[in-house]
Amino acid sequence: MPPRAVVFDLDYTLAVTARDRQRLLDEATERAGVRAIGREEYLDTHDETDADETRAPIFDRLLDDPGADPEAVATAYREAISDALEPIPGAEGLLRDLRADYRLGLLTDGPEKAQATKIDDLGWRDLFDAIVITGLLPAGKPDPRTFERICENLDVDPAEAVYIGDRPAKDVAGATAVGMAAIQVTFPGGPEAHPDAVATIPRDELVERLPGVLAEL
Repeated sequence: MPPRAVVFDLDYTLAVTARDRQRLLDEATERAGVRAIGREEYLDTHDETDADETRAPIFDRLLDDPGADPEAVATAYREAISDALEPIPGAEGLLRDLRADYRLGLLTDGPEKAQATKIDDLGWRDLFDAIVITGLLPAGKPDPRTFERICENLDVDPAEAVYIGDRPAKDVAGATAVGMAAIQVTFPGGPEAHPDAVATIPRDELVERLPGVLAEL
C-alpha cells in the first residue's frame, strides 16, 4: 500500500545548528553563570526527565544547585540554539512538494516551548498538516503513543504513514513498533543504520532522493 502520510523528525533531520550542540551548551552555561555540562550528560538527563514546557527541569537535575536558576539556563540554551538553527538546504521546497501528494506531519521530541520556538524560527508551522511536540504528551519517543498521536492527527492508519528521522532507537524502532515504515537519515558521526529501516538516506541527499524512495514504497 503506498503511503498516504509522511511524518518528519525535526532536529538533525530537517534542521541542524551551525555550531555543534556542545558549544551551544557551553555558551548557555557560561551566560547563566553555572558549571559546564557535557553533551552526553545532558542527553542522558534529558531522556530521564519529564520536561513538558521548557528544559528547566532538565537543568535543575543536572545542576543540583540551589543557587542556580534552571529557567535562566534553559532560556539561554534555547536562545543559543535558535540563533544557530538552520534548515538543511532545500528543506522547505521538499516539504512544499511532498504536501501536494501526502498528508504531512512533524513529530519532534522535547519541551513544548523549545521545539515550538524552532518551528516558528524556521517559519514552518504552516507547512504541516499536523505537528506533535512530545513535551505535551505523557512520554516522548519511542513511546508508541507519540507515533499513534501524529497518525491520529493526520487521520491515517500507522500502516499508511512513513516516518523519517535520524535516531535508530527512538525514530526507527518507535515508528516500526506501531506499524509505520521508517526511513533513517544518516550523517557523518551519526548513528549506524537500523536494520528495520526500509531505507537509509544520507542527510545531504535527502532532498534529492526522498521523493523517489517514497514513490517506490
